[in-house]
Amino acid sequence: MTDQHTPAAGAEPEAARTVVVERLVSASREVVFEAFTSVDHLSAWWGPDGFTTSTREFEFREGGEWIFTMHGPDGTDYAEWIRWREIVAPERIVLLHGEYAGDPNAFDSVFTFDEVGAQTRVTLSTVFPTKQLRDTAVEEYHAIEGGAQTLGNLATYVEG
Repeated sequence: MTDQHTPAAGAEPEAARTVVVERLVSASREVVFEAFTSVDHLSAWWGPDGFTTSTREFEFREGGEWIFTMHGPDGTDYAEWIRWREIVAPERIVLLHGEYAGDPNAFDSVFTFDEVGAQTRVTLSTVFPTKQLRDTAVEEYHAIEGGAQTLGNLATYVEG
């Protein structure tokens, strides 16, 4: 059986399935990384502008899960599920993100935290199972703008 996140032979190249968003944050990478480690932190900044979260379950460890609902500014609720795949403090976080455990459309995301003087470059690289899912996320769900807003909210949180 092929892992749902490993394309079959002949599938689209990873670059065609990827979205990358970066932000330079005026805080140390330890401070930026810390903003991912608890529900209190994440609830203060996670998501695009105007979104809030309600958490049902949270365990920040490799193999742990974050099960939550994102509430859009228009009142729409979005079921969300994250499994933390790799946590290397304060360098990187790898996660699988979908609507629920076992979601065939779940995507892999990697956050990296690189020191740039007294600042931190946060890079969010998301790889979707197919180019079509990537294109839908970009065109219909504004994944690039949403990712940029999310990193902007992170910056505001840790810089404040």
